[in-house]
Amino acid sequence: MTRKKVLICPLNWGLGHATRDVPIIRLLLKHNFNIIIAASGDSLAYLKKEFPELEFINFESYKVQYSRFESQVFKMLMLIPSILFWTIKEHLLLKEIIKNNKIGIVISDPRFGLWNKKTHNVFITHQLRIKFPGLLKIFEPVYHKISNKLIRNYEECWIPDFEGQNNLSGELSHVKDTLKNTFFIGPLSRFEYIAKENTDSKIDVLFILSGPEPQRSVFEKIICDQTKNSVLKYEIVRGTSSQSEHPFDFPVNNILNAEDLFTLIKKSEIVVCRSGYSSIMDLFQLKKKAILVPTPGQTEQEYLAGYLKQKGFFYSVSQKNFNLQKDIKQVPEFPEIKMTESLNLEERVLGLLQ
Repeated sequence: MTRKKVLICPLNWGLGHATRDVPIIRLLLKHNFNIIIAASGDSLAYLKKEFPELEFINFESYKVQYSRFESQVFKMLMLIPSILFWTIKEHLLLKEIIKNNKIGIVISDPRFGLWNKKTHNVFITHQLRIKFPGLLKIFEPVYHKISNKLIRNYEECWIPDFEGQNNLSGELSHVKDTLKNTFFIGPLSRFEYIAKENTDSKIDVLFILSGPEPQRSVFEKIICDQTKNSVLKYEIVRGTSSQSEHPFDFPVNNILNAEDLFTLIKKSEIVVCRSGYSSIMDLFQLKKKAILVPTPGQTEQEYLAGYLKQKGFFYSVSQKNFNLQKDIKQVPEFPEIKMTESLNLEERVLGLLQ
């Protein structure tokens, strides 16, 4: 029997899309699929470290860089032409990749242009609804219609969340007019298939940085300033492949594979990180206490941080109001909340075999 060839294409927008694809890749390998990963930048570097045995293609996606200021409205407006250009460009480039590599299945996370009439196409997203900043909110219904039209090009849309009222993404993925090709597959964590070992807490606070520049570096400097002359034990994961010098006087890591990061988080009493959805799914998987600090102006992260704080899962605070010594005293214990089971990811993967 010929092994089905799958092309995995994560968006290079921080590491979140690459990390949440890890359990999908592991399941595909378990069921003997032939996998090629098409990615770029830090996402490509991370997945090469995680799966050195696989075949890789450098496949650029649109680049995102945030402003150093709180408001991102102007920056987001400037991004629209670039996103449209890259969506068309990657759609055309995909045809050549499919032809040259005899691809049968394309899994896009979440790159709107990566579908083809000759393949079975899967789109992964936790945002059926986008939260626009400021005055741009008036365009939310228009975007929703456009994104629905694009998602209809895919045979399946996988949503990494629970379908019921107790969920992690709130209004972002739980909409009234859900498309018929949509399936809730439950949260995706890179730690899902790692053996759970008992580890004594040896780190007071673990900082995990991620996301586009320059805000990643801005937050890094804030952390550096607030950890000087402290008796607490810290460690940091910088979330960049850059080997640039750093000012920290405690252990520093750039990019870690899933097992090494799992060990660090298990050793930590509290995690401080962005409220990116992939980070939230990882924290949920490990039931870890955390302080969520959304990227300024990134409305998705700001919404998720507020939503999950209200739910009692985590503590959250804005970057400009971040005060480490004060905030660590506000972190709640992880609650015992029963979630409604969603369609198992493995069922969707097995469906790809048919």
